[in-house]
Amino acid sequence: QLRLVTSGGGLVQPGGSLTLSCASSEFPLDRYIIGWFRQAPGKDREGVFCIGYSSSTTNSTDSVKGRFTISRDNIKNTVDLQMNSLKPEDTGVYSCAADWSPITDRCELGGDWYRYWDQGIQVTVST
Repeated sequence: QLRLVTSGGGLVQPGGSLTLSCASSEFPLDRYIIGWFRQAPGKDREGVFCIGYSSSTTNSTDSVKGRFTISRDNIKNTVDLQMNSLKPEDTGVYSCAADWSPITDRCELGGDWYRYWDQGIQVTVST
């Protein structure tokens, strides 16, 4: 059973930056397609960014394009979400999710595709 742990959340002022890391201590994450999701209070869960087995295969929601990036660190065994120019509307509980596919490197922003989830971490963008 893959267990994921997210770190790096917290409180940041508008315009600031945070880096979230999704880690596994049991299995190499380069064998999994990884997605980052967020849920704001009173709203549905939203797919934010995802990365395939190849770091060149990524997908993101329009609201974070040009501000967020995703990357793999195979030495640390993490998938990191670098969030810059944060806005109050980026506030929410962020989760990473993982799954694997034998037939495609394409990653999905739909949460139903993923079987393995962490417990989420709070990100608050506020003055």
